[in-house]
Amino acid sequence: MQVPAQVEYEKATSVDHALALLARYGPAARVLAGGHSLIPMMKLRLAQPETLIDINGLTELAYLRVTDGELLIGALTRHAELLASAQAGEHCAILHDAEKVIADPVVRNWGTIGGSLCQADPSEDLSAAFAALKATMVICRPGGTRTVSAREFHTGPYETVVRPGELLTEIRIPVRPDGGSAYEKVGRRVGDWPVSAAGVALWLDGDSIADAGIGLTAVGARNFAAAEAEEFLRGATASEDNFARAGQIPAGLGPARPGRVQAAPRRRALRARPAACAAPRAWRGHLTCRSP
Repeated sequence: MQVPAQVEYEKATSVDHALALLARYGPAARVLAGGHSLIPMMKLRLAQPETLIDINGLTELAYLRVTDGELLIGALTRHAELLASAQAGEHCAILHDAEKVIADPVVRNWGTIGGSLCQADPSEDLSAAFAALKATMVICRPGGTRTVSAREFHTGPYETVVRPGELLTEIRIPVRPDGGSAYEKVGRRVGDWPVSAAGVALWLDGDSIADAGIGLTAVGARNFAAAEAEEFLRGATASEDNFARAGQIPAGLGPARPGRVQAAPRRRALRARPAACAAPRAWRGHLTCRSP
């Protein structure tokens, strides 16, 4: 029988209270949000925090709204809420694509966006999606906040820039015109961790690509991104040939095993707005990556 080690439990009643508890208990404390990753790790004794600080009551961190040209997502927003959000789907279709293939309805109803990101699993779906969207993370600490880009948020497997005594509170995504995005993953089973996955966000200026974001997960990509392929696409004509060439550019991946994995967001990459779809109506470039 798998039983976690003994642990103390505290329930936070506000963000300030959560920060005070984190300061009181120090680095040995862990924040409990959805718990779908942390609790199984505790049962296997892979994680043994001395104190759990439960933030599920912090409803002020559960929201989705567009303000000042940004889509704001509270860290305690549930996966199901993000999937159901019309605003998220309108501006960032990649988020709906990713949420549809995350786990199952039971997990999505309770698991949180911030919890998934802070768990920092190298196979986590939303990390690639937010990397493609070039999101910004807001981290709260005593006396103020600091921001960090999604591509700097993860420092390694199960490691982030969130320091002891800090709390991820919000994700900010710029809302930009003439753009579209998509996410696709390869998995052994429906809802399981991906064998590989890729997300793409493109913004057009006529027939040219004004900007591009490519996120990769489960393949060891540095910062979940394919920066060299993005640079190639930026300013290029939105054409099948350029998409295919971008997919052949190495993505700064980790150690490789023999064999190749194809992760291709083949459809809907420019579907968000009709104007953005005037050139190609689907992303068909193959992002070729070596499996770690």
